[in-house]
Amino acid sequence: MDELPIGRRVAYWRGRRKMSQQVFADRLGKSKSWVDKVERGVRRLDKFSVLYEIAVILRIDVQLLLGKDPERRTDAMSCIDQFEVQEIRAALEQYSSMTAYFDGVSYPPPLTDLRKAVTHAWLTYQYGRYAMLTRALPKLLRDAQAADAGYGGEPGRDAAHLLGQVYQIASSVLRKLGECELAWLAADRSMAVAQRADDQLLAGVATARVCNALVAMGRARPALELNLSIANQLAPGGMNDSTPDRLSVYGMLLLQGAMAAARFGDSDAVEDLLYGAGEAALMLGSDQNHYWTSFGPTNLELHRAAAAVELGDGGRAVEIHQRIPEPSFNGLLPERRAHHLLDLARGYAQLGDVAMAGEMLLRGDRLAPSEIRCRPIAHEVMTDVLRRTRGALPAPIAELAEQMGVGV
Repeated sequence: MDELPIGRRVAYWRGRRKMSQQVFADRLGKSKSWVDKVERGVRRLDKFSVLYEIAVILRIDVQLLLGKDPERRTDAMSCIDQFEVQEIRAALEQYSSMTAYFDGVSYPPPLTDLRKAVTHAWLTYQYGRYAMLTRALPKLLRDAQAADAGYGGEPGRDAAHLLGQVYQIASSVLRKLGECELAWLAADRSMAVAQRADDQLLAGVATARVCNALVAMGRARPALELNLSIANQLAPGGMNDSTPDRLSVYGMLLLQGAMAAARFGDSDAVEDLLYGAGEAALMLGSDQNHYWTSFGPTNLELHRAAAAVELGDGGRAVEIHQRIPEPSFNGLLPERRAHHLLDLARGYAQLGDVAMAGEMLLRGDRLAPSEIRCRPIAHEVMTDVLRRTRGALPAPIAELAEQMGVGV
């Protein structure tokens, strides 16, 4: 990247952010022809103010556009810089098990220590502390890969199970940050490892992570088909038990299938899948967190609201939110609540109520700042709020927009 002309760097990051030249030009306030000339090197980029604006839209440090190493941010609440993402990428590029096949691994990390680290990583994710998590993930990935390569027998299955979980954590946070291809890679790795761990439920959760990444990449239909295929295999009843673990994983697959169906507008499939997930939630009986799914009756309602937003029915999303008991909502982990408030912000924006959309962003930021400040969709909602606000912008909204790096 350092050797590329600046126009090629712009084209590279625009592609990574899944923006067409027209969309990028519209956000920049330029013509598509202007963008094309910049990316081909016909037009020079010699104004720092324009470079800075491009960097804000592409959500990267301006130094990356200049071919320099960006400075690390010191604010733990800010968006994750590219150092962390690149270090995670490097860890995912390791093939420790293949190296161990030829050379062996002398000193794999103790599984007890690794298990504690994986649990801490899951909680860090579910509390929405993405900056902290991305700093820890590269080492955790390397340790889990080394353990998977270094143990055999029953300890080997335990190590594979832990590595599968680490891949899932990486996939989940990378998708939040808009790094969809890396999220897909990590989730796909998790599916393969789950087979070595001999755990169908771990494979089921890995499937949901793969499908989430596919949906984020615009591949909602194959995501739905994969979700349904594995959900049918894991469904309670018949030869399968109805343990809380199975109900949670099965219900999660149906919820993610509903979100995939909502993405391409199949409202009938959405209702069918939510109904099935509702039956699983009823059997489970309460909000739980088996296999780190956060599945239960309240999370079902959150997905019902999210699906309504995807279908363009912001009013229904607001109605669903208003009937969720406050104690139940407050009992969920911060990531789930902040994610839901972001969905509500989108719903209010669909209704044209940008004041309430801004208020939902503020509430989400108080719960889990990274969920609002680091997610591309939150930046889009904030941009919409700023563009459509009439008169003076409320001070809290203006301050949050500044912290997010979003301008009118």
